[in-house]
Amino acid sequence: MNEETYYQEIEHLIKKNEISKRVRTLEESNDTVTTYWNVGRLIVEAQGGESRAKYGNELIKKWSVRLTEQYGKGYDATNLRRFRQFYNAFQKCEPVDRILSWSHYMCLLPIKDENKRNYYINLCITNNLSKRELIKEIKSNSYERLIDKPEKIDIIIPKKRSITTNMKDPIIIEVDKEITSEHDLELSILANLEFFFKQLGEGFAYISHQYKISDGNKNYYIDILLFNLNLNCYVVIELKLRPLKKEDKAQMEYYMKLVDENLKLPHHNKTIGIIITKESDKLIANFIKSEEIIPLTYKLEQIKETINE
Repeated sequence: MNEETYYQEIEHLIKKNEISKRVRTLEESNDTVTTYWNVGRLIVEAQGGESRAKYGNELIKKWSVRLTEQYGKGYDATNLRRFRQFYNAFQKCEPVDRILSWSHYMCLLPIKDENKRNYYINLCITNNLSKRELIKEIKSNSYERLIDKPEKIDIIIPKKRSITTNMKDPIIIEVDKEITSEHDLELSILANLEFFFKQLGEGFAYISHQYKISDGNKNYYIDILLFNLNLNCYVVIELKLRPLKKEDKAQMEYYMKLVDENLKLPHHNKTIGIIITKESDKLIANFIKSEEIIPLTYKLEQIKETINE
C-alpha cells in the first residue's frame, strides 16, 4: 500500500471508533483499545517496519495535522507515537485488547522491561485492578520487591467463562395475571424468585430490587440486583416491556460500570447484565458480558396460572 492508502485505512478505523464512543457513551471500550493497536500497526507498516519506525516522525506529524482537524487533539502527534509504541510493545499478543482498558495501557507503556510489564498485566487480570490500583502497585515497586522473580513472565489469557450454567431454553416466567407494565413483570419475578433462579441457572442470590446507585451527580435505580456465587459476580437485571433499543445496551453498560466501581470487590469478577425485553408475544433475555459486550438471546415464555391460595 502507498502512504495515502495507509492514511485512509487509519482514518477509517478512527472514524468508526469515534462514532462507536458517541453511541455507547462509555469513554473506554474494547473498540478503543483495538483501534489504537491497529492504528499503531498501520503506522509501523507505513514507515517500513518496526526497525525503521523511529525514523518516521515526519509522517506522523503530517498525519496528525489532518486527523486532529477532523477528530480532535486525541489524535495529535504525541498520541500517534503512543499508538505506535503500543503496537510495538504488544504486537505478539493482540488478544490483550480484551483484558485491560486504554487507561491501564497508558500506565504500562513507560515500562520497557517486558517481564515487569507482563507482571503488572497479570496482576490486573488476577485481581481485577482498576487504573488507580495499578498505579499504586507500580509506585510501590511491587515487581522490584518480588523475592523470586521468574526468568520469563508470560501474559495470562483468562479462560472465557460462560455466562451461567444449566440455562433453560426457553426460560419460563410464571405470572398470575396479564403483564401490562414493567412493574407487573418485576412483581411477578420477585414473587417467584426461587423458580426464576432455577430457570436462569445455578448460584443466583437476591440482593435487592430498585437498588439505588449513584455516579456522584445523579441517582439511578436498578430494577433487580442479583449475585451469582458460581460466577463470583454481580448480575444487573433491567426490565423493558418492549423491543430492545440501542440505548438500553448503553444504559446497562453504565449500570454494570457503576456496580463494578461501587460494589465489586477486588476478588469479584466483572458484573454481567440481563435486559429482559418483549418481542411480539415473547419475552427475551439479552445477556451482556462486560468483557465482550455481546448480547446472547434466549426466549422466555409466560405461563399464566390462577393462584387460588
